Amino acid sequence: MTSVHDIFDRRLLTWRRNRAAPNASAHAFLLERVAEDFVERLQGINRTFPVVVNLGAHHGVLGRRLRRIAGVEMLIDMDPAARLLAQCDGLRVEADEELLPFADRSLDLVVSGLALHLVNDLPGALVQIRRALKPGGLLLAAMLGGATLSELRLSLLAAEEEGERGASPRIAPFADIQDVGALAQRAKFALPVVDAETVSATYRDALALMHELRAMGASNVLSARRRAPLRRTTLKGALLHYQQRFGLPNGRVPATFEIITLTAWAPQESQQPPPASGGARSAWPRR
Repeated sequence: MTSVHDIFDRRLLTWRRNRAAPNASAHAFLLERVAEDFVERLQGINRTFPVVVNLGAHHGVLGRRLRRIAGVEMLIDMDPAARLLAQCDGLRVEADEELLPFADRSLDLVVSGLALHLVNDLPGALVQIRRALKPGGLLLAAMLGGATLSELRLSLLAAEEEGERGASPRIAPFADIQDVGALAQRAKFALPVVDAETVSATYRDALALMHELRAMGASNVLSARRRAPLRRTTLKGALLHYQQRFGLPNGRVPATFEIITLTAWAPQESQQPPPASGGARSAWPRR
Protein backbone atom coordinates (compact mmCIF):
# COMPACT_ATOMS: atom_id res chain seq x y z
CA MET A 1 0.00 0.00 0.00
CA THR A 2 1.29 3.47 -0.93
CA SER A 3 2.00 5.82 1.99
CA VAL A 4 0.97 9.46 1.86
CA HIS A 5 4.67 10.26 2.29
CA ASP A 6 5.79 8.20 -0.71
CA ILE A 7 6.94 10.06 -3.82
CA PHE A 8 6.29 7.09 -6.10
CA ASP A 9 3.40 4.65 -6.27
CA ARG A 10 5.50 1.48 -6.30
CA ARG A 11 2.51 -0.83 -6.77
CA LEU A 12 1.49 1.08 -9.90
CA LEU A 13 5.08 1.03 -11.15
CA THR A 14 5.24 -2.76 -10.85
CA TRP A 15 1.86 -3.13 -12.55
CA ARG A 16 2.92 -0.95 -15.47
CA ARG A 17 6.23 -2.73 -15.87
CA ASN A 18 4.46 -6.07 -15.91
CA ARG A 19 2.08 -4.68 -18.58
CA ALA A 20 5.06 -3.57 -20.67
CA ALA A 21 6.93 -6.89 -20.27
CA PRO A 22 5.89 -8.61 -23.56
CA ASN A 23 7.59 -5.92 -25.70
CA ALA A 24 10.28 -4.80 -23.26
CA SER A 25 13.18 -5.79 -25.51
CA ALA A 26 11.98 -3.40 -28.24
CA HIS A 27 12.31 -0.40 -25.92
CA ALA A 28 15.53 -1.18 -24.06
CA PHE A 29 17.96 1.23 -25.71
CA LEU A 30 18.80 2.97 -22.42
CA LEU A 31 19.30 -0.33 -20.59
CA GLU A 32 21.51 -1.55 -23.42
CA ARG A 33 23.60 1.62 -23.13
CA VAL A 34 23.98 1.06 -19.37
CA ALA A 35 24.90 -2.60 -19.90
CA GLU A 36 27.60 -1.62 -22.37
CA ASP A 37 29.01 0.92 -19.95
CA PHE A 38 28.95 -1.48 -16.97
CA VAL A 39 30.78 -4.18 -18.93
CA GLU A 40 33.50 -1.69 -19.83
CA ARG A 41 33.88 -0.54 -16.22
CA LEU A 42 33.95 -4.02 -14.72
CA GLN A 43 36.42 -5.35 -17.27
CA GLY A 44 38.86 -2.75 -15.97
CA ILE A 45 38.79 -4.24 -12.48
CA ASN A 46 41.16 -7.15 -11.91
CA ARG A 47 39.22 -9.22 -9.38
CA THR A 48 36.55 -11.88 -9.08
CA PHE A 49 32.98 -11.39 -7.89
CA PRO A 50 31.69 -14.72 -6.51
CA VAL A 51 28.17 -13.45 -5.66
CA VAL A 52 26.56 -10.67 -7.71
CA VAL A 53 23.06 -9.20 -7.48
CA ASN A 54 21.46 -7.31 -10.34
CA LEU A 55 19.09 -5.01 -8.48
CA GLY A 56 16.07 -4.02 -10.57
CA ALA A 57 16.91 -6.48 -13.33
CA HIS A 58 14.09 -5.52 -15.72
CA HIS A 59 14.00 -8.26 -18.39
CA GLY A 60 17.62 -9.34 -17.98
CA VAL A 61 19.52 -7.14 -20.45
CA LEU A 62 22.23 -6.23 -17.94
CA GLY A 63 22.38 -9.66 -16.31
CA ARG A 64 22.97 -11.46 -19.62
CA ARG A 65 25.86 -9.16 -20.48
CA LEU A 66 27.52 -9.38 -17.08
CA ARG A 67 27.42 -13.18 -16.98
CA ARG A 68 29.90 -13.20 -19.87
CA ILE A 69 32.52 -11.22 -17.93
CA ALA A 70 35.45 -13.17 -16.52
CA GLY A 71 35.31 -12.84 -12.75
CA VAL A 72 31.51 -12.72 -12.45
CA GLU A 73 30.67 -16.13 -11.01
CA MET A 74 27.10 -16.35 -9.63
CA LEU A 75 24.68 -13.61 -10.67
CA ILE A 76 21.19 -13.23 -9.22
CA ASP A 77 18.60 -11.12 -11.06
CA MET A 78 16.16 -9.38 -8.72
CA ASP A 79 13.05 -7.44 -9.71
CA PRO A 80 9.55 -6.86 -8.28
CA ALA A 81 7.84 -7.28 -11.69
CA ALA A 82 7.24 -11.01 -12.15
CA ARG A 83 6.59 -10.85 -15.91
CA LEU A 84 9.85 -9.01 -16.50
CA LEU A 85 11.76 -11.29 -14.16
CA ALA A 86 10.50 -14.35 -16.04
CA GLN A 87 12.53 -13.18 -19.06
CA CYS A 88 15.79 -13.19 -17.09
CA ASP A 89 18.26 -16.07 -17.21
CA GLY A 90 19.69 -18.05 -14.32
CA LEU A 91 18.97 -17.37 -10.66
CA ARG A 92 16.07 -14.99 -9.96
CA VAL A 93 14.50 -13.38 -6.91
CA GLU A 94 11.18 -11.54 -6.99
CA ALA A 95 11.62 -8.71 -4.50
CA ASP A 96 11.41 -4.95 -4.23
CA GLU A 97 14.48 -2.73 -4.44
CA GLU A 98 13.31 -0.99 -1.27
CA LEU A 99 13.62 -4.15 0.85
CA LEU A 100 16.65 -6.32 0.06
CA PRO A 101 16.30 -10.03 0.99
CA PHE A 102 20.06 -10.59 1.39
CA ALA A 103 22.10 -11.10 4.53
CA ASP A 104 24.67 -8.59 5.71
CA ARG A 105 28.12 -9.05 4.17
CA SER A 106 26.89 -11.68 1.71
CA LEU A 107 27.47 -10.01 -1.68
CA ASP A 108 30.62 -9.12 -3.62
CA LEU A 109 29.01 -6.87 -6.22
CA VAL A 110 25.66 -5.12 -6.55
CA VAL A 111 24.75 -3.63 -9.93
CA SER A 112 21.61 -1.65 -10.67
CA GLY A 113 20.56 -0.38 -14.08
CA LEU A 114 17.93 2.38 -14.10
CA ALA A 115 15.95 1.26 -11.06
CA LEU A 116 17.11 3.14 -7.97
CA HIS A 117 15.85 6.55 -9.11
CA LEU A 118 12.30 5.27 -8.54
CA VAL A 119 12.67 4.09 -4.94
CA ASN A 120 10.99 6.22 -2.28
CA ASP A 121 13.88 6.00 0.18
CA LEU A 122 17.10 6.17 -1.81
CA PRO A 123 19.25 6.86 1.30
CA GLY A 124 17.77 3.79 2.99
CA ALA A 125 18.24 1.65 -0.12
CA LEU A 126 21.91 2.63 -0.31
CA VAL A 127 22.41 1.75 3.36
CA GLN A 128 20.83 -1.67 2.77
CA ILE A 129 23.13 -2.27 -0.21
CA ARG A 130 26.23 -1.25 1.74
CA ARG A 131 25.29 -3.60 4.56
CA ALA A 132 24.68 -6.48 2.14
CA LEU A 133 28.11 -6.03 0.55
CA LYS A 134 31.17 -7.75 1.93
CA PRO A 135 34.01 -5.44 3.02
CA GLY A 136 35.60 -4.27 -0.21
CA GLY A 137 32.47 -5.11 -2.20
CA LEU A 138 31.42 -2.87 -5.06
CA LEU A 139 28.22 -1.01 -5.91
CA LEU A 140 27.80 0.03 -9.54
CA ALA A 141 24.49 1.81 -10.13
CA ALA A 142 23.03 3.87 -12.96
CA MET A 143 19.97 6.02 -12.43
CA LEU A 144 18.21 8.77 -14.32
CA GLY A 145 19.21 12.30 -13.39
CA GLY A 146 17.44 15.63 -13.13
CA ALA A 147 17.92 16.67 -16.77
CA THR A 148 15.95 13.64 -17.96
CA LEU A 149 12.92 14.51 -20.13
CA SER A 150 13.42 18.21 -19.48
CA GLU A 151 11.80 19.08 -22.82
CA LEU A 152 8.66 17.07 -22.03
CA ARG A 153 8.51 18.44 -18.50
CA LEU A 154 8.56 22.05 -19.72
CA SER A 155 6.06 21.40 -22.51
CA LEU A 156 3.51 19.70 -20.26
CA LEU A 157 3.94 22.42 -17.64
CA ALA A 158 3.35 25.20 -20.16
CA ALA A 159 0.29 23.48 -21.66
CA GLU A 160 -1.32 22.73 -18.31
CA GLU A 161 -0.74 26.22 -16.95
CA GLU A 162 -2.34 27.69 -20.05
CA GLY A 163 -5.24 25.27 -20.47
CA GLU A 164 -6.02 23.99 -16.96
CA ARG A 165 -5.06 26.93 -14.72
CA GLY A 166 -2.46 24.96 -12.84
CA ALA A 167 -0.09 22.09 -13.44
CA SER A 168 0.21 18.69 -11.80
CA PRO A 169 3.47 16.73 -11.43
CA ARG A 170 3.99 14.46 -14.44
CA ILE A 171 7.77 13.93 -14.66
CA ALA A 172 9.62 12.50 -11.66
CA PRO A 173 11.96 14.80 -9.68
CA PHE A 174 15.15 12.83 -10.33
CA ALA A 175 18.28 13.47 -8.25
CA ASP A 176 21.25 15.41 -9.57
CA ILE A 177 24.88 14.33 -9.55
CA GLN A 178 25.73 16.18 -6.32
CA ASP A 179 22.79 14.58 -4.50
CA VAL A 180 23.86 11.06 -5.48
CA GLY A 181 27.43 11.59 -4.30
CA ALA A 182 26.26 13.04 -0.99
CA LEU A 183 23.84 10.16 -0.41
CA ALA A 184 26.58 7.61 -1.05
CA GLN A 185 28.76 9.30 1.55
CA ARG A 186 25.84 9.45 3.97
CA ALA A 187 25.36 5.69 3.51
CA LYS A 188 29.03 5.29 4.54
CA PHE A 189 30.37 4.02 1.24
CA ALA A 190 34.09 4.45 0.60
CA LEU A 191 35.56 6.17 -2.46
CA PRO A 192 32.24 7.13 -4.09
CA VAL A 193 32.65 8.40 -7.64
CA VAL A 194 29.72 9.85 -9.57
CA ASP A 195 29.65 10.82 -13.22
CA ALA A 196 26.92 11.73 -15.66
CA GLU A 197 26.27 11.17 -19.34
CA THR A 198 23.62 12.80 -21.47
CA VAL A 199 21.94 10.61 -24.06
CA SER A 200 19.79 12.39 -26.64
CA ALA A 201 17.25 10.38 -28.63
CA THR A 202 15.10 11.80 -31.42
CA TYR A 203 11.46 11.02 -32.17
CA ARG A 204 8.94 11.71 -34.90
CA ASP A 205 7.08 13.94 -32.43
CA ALA A 206 6.45 14.24 -28.71
CA LEU A 207 3.53 11.80 -28.90
CA ALA A 208 5.89 9.09 -30.17
CA LEU A 209 8.09 9.78 -27.14
CA MET A 210 5.11 9.43 -24.80
CA HIS A 211 4.19 6.12 -26.44
CA GLU A 212 7.71 4.80 -25.91
CA LEU A 213 7.71 5.84 -22.26
CA ARG A 214 4.48 3.88 -21.81
CA ALA A 215 6.02 0.90 -23.62
CA MET A 216 8.98 1.08 -21.22
CA GLY A 217 6.63 0.98 -18.24
CA ALA A 218 8.03 4.41 -17.42
CA SER A 219 4.97 6.65 -17.53
CA ASN A 220 3.94 8.80 -14.57
CA VAL A 221 3.85 6.93 -11.23
CA LEU A 222 4.13 9.93 -8.93
CA SER A 223 1.85 9.57 -5.92
CA ALA A 224 0.82 13.23 -6.27
CA ARG A 225 -0.12 12.84 -9.94
CA ARG A 226 -3.48 14.09 -11.17
CA ARG A 227 -5.75 11.05 -11.52
CA ALA A 228 -7.82 12.48 -14.40
CA PRO A 229 -6.48 11.82 -17.91
CA LEU A 230 -4.70 14.62 -19.73
CA ARG A 231 -7.29 16.69 -21.63
CA ARG A 232 -7.13 16.47 -25.40
CA THR A 233 -6.66 20.24 -25.73
CA THR A 234 -3.86 20.18 -23.15
CA LEU A 235 -2.14 17.32 -24.96
CA LYS A 236 -2.35 19.20 -28.26
CA GLY A 237 -0.91 22.27 -26.56
CA ALA A 238 1.98 20.27 -25.13
CA LEU A 239 2.77 18.68 -28.50
CA LEU A 240 2.73 22.09 -30.19
CA HIS A 241 4.91 23.67 -27.50
CA TYR A 242 7.41 20.80 -27.74
CA GLN A 243 7.64 21.09 -31.51
CA GLN A 244 7.92 24.87 -31.58
CA ARG A 245 10.49 25.17 -28.80
CA PHE A 246 12.59 22.03 -29.31
CA GLY A 247 11.89 20.85 -32.86
CA LEU A 248 14.88 20.06 -35.08
CA PRO A 249 15.36 21.26 -38.68
CA ASN A 250 14.41 17.80 -39.98
CA GLY A 251 11.05 17.98 -38.19
CA ARG A 252 11.91 15.49 -35.44
CA VAL A 253 12.14 16.35 -31.74
CA PRO A 254 14.88 15.48 -29.22
CA ALA A 255 14.46 13.89 -25.80
CA THR A 256 17.17 14.16 -23.16
CA PHE A 257 18.03 11.31 -20.81
CA GLU A 258 20.67 11.99 -18.17
CA ILE A 259 22.30 8.82 -16.82
CA ILE A 260 24.08 9.26 -13.49
CA THR A 261 26.46 6.43 -12.61
CA LEU A 262 27.67 5.77 -9.08
CA THR A 263 30.61 3.54 -8.20
CA ALA A 264 31.25 3.04 -4.51
CA TRP A 265 32.91 0.48 -2.27
CA ALA A 266 31.96 -1.08 1.03
CA PRO A 267 34.67 0.07 3.45
CA GLN A 268 37.73 -2.04 4.16
CA GLU A 269 41.31 -1.31 5.22
CA SER A 270 42.83 -1.40 1.72
CA GLN A 271 40.63 -0.04 -1.04
CA GLN A 272 40.83 -0.63 -4.80
CA PRO A 273 40.64 2.51 -6.96
CA PRO A 274 37.26 3.04 -8.65
CA PRO A 275 36.79 2.43 -12.39
CA ALA A 276 37.06 5.25 -14.90
CA SER A 277 34.06 7.42 -15.70
CA GLY A 278 32.00 7.27 -18.87
CA GLY A 279 31.81 9.74 -21.75
CA ALA A 280 29.33 11.55 -23.96
CA ARG A 281 26.97 9.99 -26.47
CA SER A 282 25.37 11.58 -29.52
CA ALA A 283 21.71 11.62 -30.47
CA TRP A 284 20.00 8.29 -31.20
CA PRO A 285 17.04 8.26 -33.61
CA ARG A 286 14.03 6.49 -32.17
CA ARG A 287 10.51 6.34 -33.55
